[in-house]
Amino acid sequence: MSVPISLGMPEVKETPPVLAPRRATRRIRVGTVDVGGGAPISVQSMTTTPTSDINATLQQIAELTAAGCDIVRVAVPTTEDAAALPVIARKSQIPVIADIHFQPKYVFAAIDAGCAAVRVNPGNIRKFDDQVKEIARAAADAGTSLRIGVNAGSLDKRLLEKYGRATPEALVESAVWEASLFEEHDFHDFKISVKHNDPVVMVRAYELLSEAGDWPLHLGVTEAGPAFQGTIKSATAFGALLSQGIGDTIRVSLSAPPVEEVKVGIQILQSLNLAERRLEIVSCPSCGRAQVDVYSLAERVTAGLEGMEVPLRVAVMGCVVNGPGEAREADLGVASGNGKGQIFVRGEVIKTVPEALIVETLIEEAMRIADTQPAGATGGPVVTVS
Repeated sequence: MSVPISLGMPEVKETPPVLAPRRATRRIRVGTVDVGGGAPISVQSMTTTPTSDINATLQQIAELTAAGCDIVRVAVPTTEDAAALPVIARKSQIPVIADIHFQPKYVFAAIDAGCAAVRVNPGNIRKFDDQVKEIARAAADAGTSLRIGVNAGSLDKRLLEKYGRATPEALVESAVWEASLFEEHDFHDFKISVKHNDPVVMVRAYELLSEAGDWPLHLGVTEAGPAFQGTIKSATAFGALLSQGIGDTIRVSLSAPPVEEVKVGIQILQSLNLAERRLEIVSCPSCGRAQVDVYSLAERVTAGLEGMEVPLRVAVMGCVVNGPGEAREADLGVASGNGKGQIFVRGEVIKTVPEALIVETLIEEAMRIADTQPAGATGGPVVTVS
């Protein structure tokens, strides 16, 4: 029997540091979710089903909800889609935002349907400026919030003529102008986005917008691309802004299933300590010192612990160079080599097992640790793979 060996894991875990304090913004409500004003940064996604297909749309919303999505947006390009909104808004477990383009009548239909919020794109809604008073009154009466969504691809023609292209200044001028129209009617329950497919342009636009007012901001890189490219672009842009305290809700736009958007968004927030970390796998990139297949170990451990709700840091280490140090910081882990692995729990080596049993043992110990604390508990285990 192995004798536990202490690696001196710190007894007290400090509150995770953040790169910058959150920027002070106005707080609004999107159904049951607060946005801005210091509320937790929420993660959004959008369904890809025809909204008129109520069952398929609700199924996808359920999948997004299970993945941790806070707010969901549905497209409303047709009368049939608008007609489906009352049922979808009522049956969804998370707030539903209606995404409106071109037809202002659908804005009013979405408000009447009980949607938590409506996204409007001023650049492509006909005679939008003339509709602001009526939209503001209807939204205020229903307790519905709005998002003024400015996109590089649908910028008002007047601004394109002025700036020549969708510059950060053009995006911000559009957003500030439309915000002022609502504020003239004493309507303030809205957030703003100024999206662009170039992360550099997008970041600068949000920086300028954050200096112009205290509106809550919805972050997004529009048309970010396929999963790999879109993840990199979104993580880069969001990291640059969130590290300055800019951003109150996020949507990662990927040419991939919506659930993947949610996973990436949550991971970005967790990586910046802006959301409670749940399962965290810490693993080394491997090198010539490694005596085990670290890639396989990390993937198998991650798959085996998928869906774990408690904070858990697991370390999977391929050699003794960084293994002991990571072991000291992790809640659970393994330092591998010579066909075996030392299993450690909260700073103590509890056993040594053959390489073939490493994954099985880590999963068993992780489940045992998880059983000792409730879901959502803070300061819990973390898994490191190296």
